[in-house]
Amino acid sequence: MTGDTLWQRLRGWLAKPDAQNAAAAPDAEHAQARMVDSLRRLLDDATIPPAIREELAGDFGRIESMLERLERGELHVAVFGRVSAGKSALGNALLGREAFTVGVLHGTTTRAEQAALDEAREAGLVLIDTPGINELDGEARERLAFDVAEVSDLVVFVADGDLTRDELDALKTLAATQRPVLLALNKADRYASAERDALLAQLREHARGLVREDDVVAVAARPKPQRRMETDEHGREHLRELPAPPEVAALRERLLAIARREGKTLSALNAGLYASRLTDQVSARIADSRRRLADKLIRNYCLAKGVAVALNPIPVADLLAAAGMDAAMVLQLSRVYGLPLSRAESGRLVAVISAQLAALMGAVWGMQLVASALKGVSAGLSVLVTAAAQGALAWYATVLIGRAAERYLVAGKSWGELGAKRAVAEIVAGLDRDSILREAREEILRRLRTRS
Repeated sequence: MTGDTLWQRLRGWLAKPDAQNAAAAPDAEHAQARMVDSLRRLLDDATIPPAIREELAGDFGRIESMLERLERGELHVAVFGRVSAGKSALGNALLGREAFTVGVLHGTTTRAEQAALDEAREAGLVLIDTPGINELDGEARERLAFDVAEVSDLVVFVADGDLTRDELDALKTLAATQRPVLLALNKADRYASAERDALLAQLREHARGLVREDDVVAVAARPKPQRRMETDEHGREHLRELPAPPEVAALRERLLAIARREGKTLSALNAGLYASRLTDQVSARIADSRRRLADKLIRNYCLAKGVAVALNPIPVADLLAAAGMDAAMVLQLSRVYGLPLSRAESGRLVAVISAQLAALMGAVWGMQLVASALKGVSAGLSVLVTAAAQGALAWYATVLIGRAAERYLVAGKSWGELGAKRAVAEIVAGLDRDSILREAREEILRRLRTRS
């Protein structure tokens, strides 16, 4: 099942009655157990080269954190939004205590902070405050905010009015990370009831397709103080300002409901999506590492074969020796790609590729045979020039054979649906023959002159 399908199924569960969600609980437990096992296998995979593991150390560290989170049964919620929208204040209001720094200047939150939500200790809900997305000269902070959101299970996007272009772009980016997003209209106490309802409707329209309508809620993390006229013992009236309690009940209940009903599934699914991306990164780096090693191997065999063919004084016999070198090269390539071939298998693969090349490029191989024969009767400089030309053709043939064999191995010892003929033809069409021959002649001539 794909990540998109899983998320659609999950969001469907969130809309179901509690009885149906209760019936789905065993599935959540099973999904979490399978995800824990999958993450452990990824972390313990001995086939991942140490260099790649070191290169992606931060990502593997996140996987370890996710594994610990799953085992603790936590649901991590990132509080996200632009500077001064009230993210830290909202986090404190949800917690019921001053856990996050709140300031009047832009950029108060410069690093991610987290604290367990007191009212959801049993549900394991954890809030993560993030830097503002519109910091001046704050590219690094914005990147941090997106990183935190990426490894969180759910995002609360905080706005204090209609969405700006930057906020809408950020909301789209967050929605693309495939985790649920709640949109909180903060400072809602500044608006009259009709104005607030109209603004909520506007937000739901602008966030259509990104946020569920039920997940757009109004909050007031730090409402304006309540003013009350009081009379002292002398009968004088005084205007007194009393702090107003935060108005976050709707958002808190929504978060707690999600944590209770789908917290484990959300955490497991998010961990699975992140692990899938990491696996793709590992695979890409392994493929790139193998490709670089294969490039070096093919070039070494091209050089060895080109020089050997150029130096061999016996007509035609050099071509037979070259075929043996091609088979040896394919044997080494199969080990590079972790699909070792036997000597007989590598020989048969070279024969298949050579047959297709002969059908496509008979004239080229005919030239090579002529050059092999001419080499035995030439003298002086002409021998050197003819040998270099023949060696260059041998070099080019090795490039073609190596690339074709590489394609066969990358596809898991398969030519694909279209067969060897099409694969070899595409290799031939994709290489710049003249450039390869020119490089080969220059290198072989340099080697021959050095030897002489």
